[in-house]
Amino acid sequence: MLRRIFLTALIAGTMAGLFAAGLQHLKLIPLIAAAEVYEAAGAQAGHQHGAAPAHDAAAAEWEPAAGIERAGYTLMADLLAGIGFALLLAGAVALARLRGYAIDARSGLLWGAAGFAVFALAPAIGLPPELPGMSAAELAARQQWWLLTAAATAAGLGAVIFTRQVPLRVLGAVLLVLPHLIGAPAAPHGAMGVPAELAAEFATASLATAAAFWLLLGSVSGWLYRRFE
Repeated sequence: MLRRIFLTALIAGTMAGLFAAGLQHLKLIPLIAAAEVYEAAGAQAGHQHGAAPAHDAAAAEWEPAAGIERAGYTLMADLLAGIGFALLLAGAVALARLRGYAIDARSGLLWGAAGFAVFALAPAIGLPPELPGMSAAELAARQQWWLLTAAATAAGLGAVIFTRQVPLRVLGAVLLVLPHLIGAPAAPHGAMGVPAELAAEFATASLATAAAFWLLLGSVSGWLYRRFE
């Protein structure tokens, strides 16, 4: 079973990672580049008003150069993320198969949709995808809320879908809404730094890319897992 999980994750994760990298290159990277123009303009304005130390500190931070270098790092990150998420998905699929659930490309789509809900949609309700230059809450607080939301959503979906006991299903429903009742860390008040239309377009494109990634990952994982049985 472990061999089946790893083979499924390696192939499906690589395919989904390449697919996501292509989508990001077509849509997301141009939006990020546009936001960086506004970010640079804001930093230049701050420099002219005597905020040189902060500008110098920001300029000292390493980032990949635009073009081939950035595309290469994006591809590497997408491949690693694809294989990592594929391992999680294949492990969950294997457990479901042990419990007698049918696994194929069609059911894999549902698993992919669940992965999208857990790792993209639910966290985005409180923390939408952000462009460079946008104000945001402290990184540690955002990471903690993201982890809480992903874990609670996964547990909640599992309880609602895979259990028949009413109390467990109620508990699952509570887990689904709990992170949003707690609330995501709020960004500091002030100017956004980028146009609202650009931020909205990026959030929409990011979620669409994530949905395509997860649906492809789920369907391919389901098909491969059944084929390797």
